[in-house]
Amino acid sequence: MGGPGAIPEVSTFLSRLFADGDLIPLGPLQKYLGPLIARRRTPKIEAQYTAIGGGSPIRRWSEIQAEGACKILDTIHPATAPHKPYVAFRYADPITENTFLAMKRDGVRRAVAFTQYPQYSCSTTGSSLNELWRLAKKYDSEGQIEWSVIDRWPTHPGLVSVVARHVEEKLATYPTERRDNVVLLFSAHSLPMSVVNRGDPYPAEVAATVHAVMQKLGFKNSHRLVWQSQVGPSPWLGAQTSNTVENYVKKGQTDLLLIPIAFTSDHIETLHELDLEIIEESGQEGIKRAESLNGDPEFIQALADIAKAHLEGTERSSKQMALRCPMCTSARCEAQKVCARSPPTTQSEQLMLTKAKRNSLLQGSIRNRHENGVLHGKCVL
Repeated sequence: MGGPGAIPEVSTFLSRLFADGDLIPLGPLQKYLGPLIARRRTPKIEAQYTAIGGGSPIRRWSEIQAEGACKILDTIHPATAPHKPYVAFRYADPITENTFLAMKRDGVRRAVAFTQYPQYSCSTTGSSLNELWRLAKKYDSEGQIEWSVIDRWPTHPGLVSVVARHVEEKLATYPTERRDNVVLLFSAHSLPMSVVNRGDPYPAEVAATVHAVMQKLGFKNSHRLVWQSQVGPSPWLGAQTSNTVENYVKKGQTDLLLIPIAFTSDHIETLHELDLEIIEESGQEGIKRAESLNGDPEFIQALADIAKAHLEGTERSSKQMALRCPMCTSARCEAQKVCARSPPTTQSEQLMLTKAKRNSLLQGSIRNRHENGVLHGKCVL
């Protein structure tokens, strides 16, 4: 969902973020509580961004990843080349609406929304796709742009391989006699329990990623899945990353490796929350963090491979995309799911899904729920 590129952008970013009921549900008083919470949090969040260099690196990493994946895609899938990347964020520049209008001006006819959240949540990828659907109705009622969606990829071999390698590289920095006893803590952005209890698939998909990575590692170390970045007083999914680290240290387990498992680049949750608030403040030399995916060439290759497989298929989205959460009552979500279930209706539309002459990869920014959190889902729109 993006992040402010500079300190003066923090207030606007937070105002947009807390206005989104899909992301942070505040009930019928959302339009009053959202701005109030944003104003109260702005000074604290400005200080955090100042501590990590004056802004979020998400846009830079998103553009590097998108451009790199498109260059590879031009080579491995020339039938749909050239591929042009667009980045779209929900709450920071480039905002989704401006990117959508740029695509219209550029004459884009075929686009793939490629979330950069490997694991699907209604609060992140779902929220961003709801916004995309709204913009399509508003600005493209004639259907100039034909869309399809890469809505999740939690166990893709390329993703699993890169994460496992980053874990192994960091484990190698521990003394040999301690290495096998390091506890691996896979840390993902948490969700409000109101979203979890609605039936959101995110916790299960994050767990699937963790299991796949541990299989790749041969289950050599003990591990836990923990959750970070809770906001507000309502119950969130736990155990919390910070509490887990604190209590393991009290129990004498001071060799801990934190692994960001639901983010595809560094941002405030890794650079400040994990590195400064948890690791640095612990004062324990055995608490470390695995590197984020960022510009890793193997990861960028994986993005291109995912896009290639999608372009070679005939589906608008995954089968899971059309399935609503069992307790969902959102009209926006219902309309989006109807669209996801709709098959191509004409021969020309069928051809556009398999032999498009011009493709766009819109890397949205659904990533962080609160980049303080996401399309930083790089939507390959």
